[in-house]
Amino acid sequence: MPELPDPILIAIPGFIALIIAEMIYARATGRAEFEPHDTAASLMMGLGNTVSGALLGFISVAWFFFVERFAILDIGYAWWAFALAFVLDDLVYYWWHRFSHTVRWWWADHVIHHSSQHYNLSTALRQPWLSPLTLKFVVFGSWLVLIGFPPAMIAFVGALNLVYQFWIHTEVIGRMPGWFEAVMNTPSHHRVHHATNPRYLDRNFAGVFIVWDRLFGTFEPERDDEPCRYGIIKNLGTWNPLKICLHEWVGIIRDVRGAKSLKEAAGYFFGPPGWSPDGSRESSQTIKQRWAARQAEPDRADDETAPAAAE
Repeated sequence: MPELPDPILIAIPGFIALIIAEMIYARATGRAEFEPHDTAASLMMGLGNTVSGALLGFISVAWFFFVERFAILDIGYAWWAFALAFVLDDLVYYWWHRFSHTVRWWWADHVIHHSSQHYNLSTALRQPWLSPLTLKFVVFGSWLVLIGFPPAMIAFVGALNLVYQFWIHTEVIGRMPGWFEAVMNTPSHHRVHHATNPRYLDRNFAGVFIVWDRLFGTFEPERDDEPCRYGIIKNLGTWNPLKICLHEWVGIIRDVRGAKSLKEAAGYFFGPPGWSPDGSRESSQTIKQRWAARQAEPDRADDETAPAAAE
């Protein structure tokens, strides 16, 4: 087994340099927004993610090497295997990412990345601390190992995926050439993903290849007439890293303690974010449905007045 480098550790100096460059550019041109406390919180979340990965990463590593014993094939480390693993890993990432927006258990982990109301390169580093404890690697990470890709290869291409995603967290870059926008994830596509506008909610889940969203019906283009509003539906109003990390977990515990049945408790854990037994809370689906209904009202009014106008 070859010793593969960690692309993220190699890229960290570049991340910091680019964040500083973007801050200087933003100050000179006003084409991006930085809030010092928010940026510091994002950097602290990134640091905490690195520390937790070092402390808890053994959990997923042990699981992958256990699963490897049941692999169907023995693919090895050929160059084509790296390329294929990179593409398939991004497909797995798409589905993990999509479920992380529709299952509250995983959203409690992923919401941290969305909690900033600003969108700049420092936002890319706003990462969770407890990911291994959500067991997402069991549900989504096992498939490629079972096929026969070596765990070290999967870790390597997964890290490359995350390195790629760093540069798409910016407002400085507008749209890329059309052919690139058609295939790859870009700042324009990912701004949509981070937006809370009803039109943009739960769209563009891809990591590297936007073709997955186009294929599975979750693609939404950025519109010039509707600027993105960033954050989450109920913004936190704090820069405290511990609150950023734990706020949704605390909400789940509070809701489960008040549940009246096992079914309700399961709903709070595994239902979509915003789920409640009586449907009184807002979820992405209800927000989008209400927005779609408002969008349809002028059309209905036009339809009603059309016969009178014809007469």
